[in-house]
Amino acid sequence: MLQEISDHKSKGAFEKVAEDPPAASVVVRPVEQPVGLESTIQKVWNCIGETDVGIIGLWGMGGVGKTTFLTQLKNMFSTPPNDFKVVIWALVSQYYDVGKIQNRIGENIGFPRSWENKSVEQKARDIYGILSNKRFVVLLDDLWEKVDLNEFGIPEPSQEIGSKLIFTTRSLDVCGYMGAQRIFEVGFLEPEKAWELFQDKVGDEALNSHPDIPNLAKQVAERCGGVPLALITIGRAMACKTTLGEWNYAIEMLNRLALSNIKNEVYPLSLLKFSYDNLPNATMKYCFLYCCLYPKDYCIPKKRLVEYWFCEGLLNEFDRVSDAQMQSDDIISSLLNACLLENGGEIHGEECVKMHDMMHDMALWITSESEATENNFFVKAGAQLCKEPNVVAWESVKRMSMMENKIEDLKGTPKCPNLRTLFLSQNELQVISDGFFQFMPRLTVLDLSRNLRL
Repeated sequence: MLQEISDHKSKGAFEKVAEDPPAASVVVRPVEQPVGLESTIQKVWNCIGETDVGIIGLWGMGGVGKTTFLTQLKNMFSTPPNDFKVVIWALVSQYYDVGKIQNRIGENIGFPRSWENKSVEQKARDIYGILSNKRFVVLLDDLWEKVDLNEFGIPEPSQEIGSKLIFTTRSLDVCGYMGAQRIFEVGFLEPEKAWELFQDKVGDEALNSHPDIPNLAKQVAERCGGVPLALITIGRAMACKTTLGEWNYAIEMLNRLALSNIKNEVYPLSLLKFSYDNLPNATMKYCFLYCCLYPKDYCIPKKRLVEYWFCEGLLNEFDRVSDAQMQSDDIISSLLNACLLENGGEIHGEECVKMHDMMHDMALWITSESEATENNFFVKAGAQLCKEPNVVAWESVKRMSMMENKIEDLKGTPKCPNLRTLFLSQNELQVISDGFFQFMPRLTVLDLSRNLRL
């Protein structure tokens, strides 16, 4: 056999034994077409071709469309010409887990699912080993502070290879801390573009229902301050308003909000709350707020929501959870139509919904206001907690979420006379004391799933 191989080698031409790998395969993410951002997107795209630009920062206030901007850029890598070998997208957010972001990177690279069981240090070495020799693009969404790329295993972009890092943030300072060579602001829409977007979301039926409504609608659009997310959600909220009284009332409500400083982070939350306030009933409002118990950008299975809402007593039209599915579907559909929830696709065959990060902020803001104290939410989902919070915080809480943390032990005996929902899933729980649930007489929803050490 060795002789046969030698004969083949002497007769063969082996200067090239394999073709170069194709450009990176990019999964196109569905996204609404950005309004008023076309020129900025083109400027950023042009920067990607500059050899001396490795890190690009996109910054702007919450709700102005940074994630939409970044998603549009990612989709552009799916079309030629594109000679990047790896294109990676990852959400970072305020409380990020290094291991989970590495898993997302590994999925993009093509590592098997079993690879995720490695330590953070091992995964960083593996990722670095792959990316250090390839021309890659890493897109990181929603940075709240400087992140250490080495911690993830991402090499610093170099001029020699031509790799790129593009990120979004609400802080201009973060752009500096990350060493961005080019910084672009994603700002408010110009009045003409804002009116164009608002008209599209309201629709012709409402706008044409009375000759005076278009003028009133322009005033409502102006109160949105050029914030795209506010224009979209308020526009959808006004899509069914066909009387002058309804439009004048909307202007009055938004005028009160205008007393706030438009540069203040609370201002866009106030605008979004207008859509929440226009939900038709308290049940729908409670169901919306319930979704903020999950981490930002979390894909929430619809089936799980109907079970929890039913057990909480929110779906009071039916006696069986199977029948309550109809009411739940109607509520979810209404929240989707109002742009308060988004489609989350399918996870393991289950249809999901999720909250935009600004909607999540708005929901938490509502639950913290004095007028909403009856809800009594305590949410530390995905906050990187290593131990349970002070038990004093539990006493008046009705709904608590500490899911997606690193809590190993629950040793206290908290007194929670009002607690109805407790999320503890996706932690590292090993020990739960015998008395931990002793003083929770009203607990009806308990999620301990995906604690692999229990």
